[in-house]
Amino acid sequence: MLDNALVMVAIILVVNIVYVSLSTMRMILTLKSRRYMAAFVSMFEVVMYVIGLGLVLDNLDQIQNVAAYAIGFGIGVIVGTKIEEKLALGYITVNVIASDSDIELTRKVREKGYGVTSWQAYGMDGDRLAMQILTPRKYELRLYETVKTIDPKAFIISYEPKQIHGGFWVKQVRKGRLFNNRHKNDEKPQAAQSGNDYNQS
Repeated sequence: MLDNALVMVAIILVVNIVYVSLSTMRMILTLKSRRYMAAFVSMFEVVMYVIGLGLVLDNLDQIQNVAAYAIGFGIGVIVGTKIEEKLALGYITVNVIASDSDIELTRKVREKGYGVTSWQAYGMDGDRLAMQILTPRKYELRLYETVKTIDPKAFIISYEPKQIHGGFWVKQVRKGRLFNNRHKNDEKPQAAQSGNDYNQS
C-alpha cells in the first residue's frame, strides 16, 4: 500500500498534522504549568514524529512527500491551537472601565456569577467605574457580551495571569467546589459572595 504515491502523501500529511498538533498542545500545557499532562502528550508526540520523519527520509527522492510533510506541519499548528481554544484551559483576568460611574455594572456582572472587585477611578472625562474580574477562559466571551450589553462604551482589556494565590477562587478550585451544579444548566460560574472574592484570603 505504501508503494502508492497518493497513499504515501496522505499518510505523511495526516501523521504530521497529528504530530504538530500534539507538539503545539504540549507547549501550551507546559506554559500553563500542566507538566504531567504535557509529559503524557509528549509520549504520543515523539511516536508520531519518528513515524512521519522516517517515512520522509526513506523517500527523499519523492518531492511530494516533503511537500506533504511541510503542509502537514502548518496545518498541525492551526489544529493544535484550535484544540487548545476549545479546551479553554486556565483563567483570564478582565479589567473593565465603565463609561459612567453611575452604571450598576458591578452588581449586574456579579449577578451573572462572576467574582468582581470594583473601585472608583478618574478618567480624562471624569469619574469612571473600574472593575477587575477573574473568570475561567471558557466563560470569557460570555463575559464580554454581558459587559457590552450593559455598557456598550465600556473599555475592556484582558490578560492571562501566570499565577493565582489566595482568596475565594483558589480555595474553591482546590476543594473542587467551583462551578458546581448551581449553574450547570446555563454553564455560568458559581456566584461570588463579595466584591473582593479573589483578593481576600
